[in-house]
Amino acid sequence: SSFQNHSSFSSQNLYFPSILPPNINYRLIEFFTAQIRNKNTRYAYMTAAKQFFKWCDERALSLEAITPIHVATYIETHEGSAPTVKQHLAALKVLFDYLVTGNCIKHNPVSSVKGPKYVVKKGKTPVLDSTDARRLLDSIDTSTISGKRDKALIALMVFSFARVSAVINMKTSDYYALGKRWWIRLHEEGGKFHEVPVHHVAENYLDDYIQDESFNVSKNQDTSLFRSINTSRKLSNNSMNRNDVLRMIKRRCKKIGLSNKINCHSFRATGITTYLQNGGTLEHAQHIAAHESPKTTKLYDRTSDTISLDEIEKIII
Repeated sequence: SSFQNHSSFSSQNLYFPSILPPNINYRLIEFFTAQIRNKNTRYAYMTAAKQFFKWCDERALSLEAITPIHVATYIETHEGSAPTVKQHLAALKVLFDYLVTGNCIKHNPVSSVKGPKYVVKKGKTPVLDSTDARRLLDSIDTSTISGKRDKALIALMVFSFARVSAVINMKTSDYYALGKRWWIRLHEEGGKFHEVPVHHVAENYLDDYIQDESFNVSKNQDTSLFRSINTSRKLSNNSMNRNDVLRMIKRRCKKIGLSNKINCHSFRATGITTYLQNGGTLEHAQHIAAHESPKTTKLYDRTSDTISLDEIEKIII
């Protein structure tokens, strides 16, 4: 009953209030709470469901009346990009499958609908070259605890190819010594852990951060490694979130005149590209980045950008 009363999962918040009987409403709540463990996936799927159910409600379509033609019309008129439309279609397919298996509806009207074609051979994430990445790190004032934190955080994303969500979920115990080297334990998607040796540059920044007296964590205390700053400009007890990191990156990049399109993912792509430019192999880059497929790693490789530009400049007229 607590979930039914929760605004995030109510039928009214799904914009489908007039046509959902209690059993279907409960089945929807069950899908978003019991079936989806990743909070980012849950948010994305709920967004897709909200938009589609609102579209249906505006046309007075009951759940049983929805046909593949309705779904196809919704997809054709969707204002999102091709990746967004494909994601929304995938979310609706699994959602309606769950309603079918729960005997809420007889068939899945989404299963036969095809989404737009979208083939990606090169990622769109903006990448910094090694000079700009170094300029950004050098521009951060480390006389404050926030500066030391930001420098260590950005360095980890660059030198470990780490996702921002994996970094901000780290605990103090996830930075540890193994033999003569220091390692980090990243909390990856799907509840998996990925252990990577720390680059000596990132290690220096991390040590500078956690050894600051303002860090204020005892050896026996296992707390968030990267914590937010409170109103007193000191570290709070709360972990940073992705929006905190993004705002910090935008602010730091703007200060030295870097593109406002630089985001959290840019540093992952910057690290991979720099590694490959310096003779690293795609296989090892895939392992460091914890990618399931080398195709995913290749999306972050921008070494061909320089090659293409050099070749174009050979057109001399």
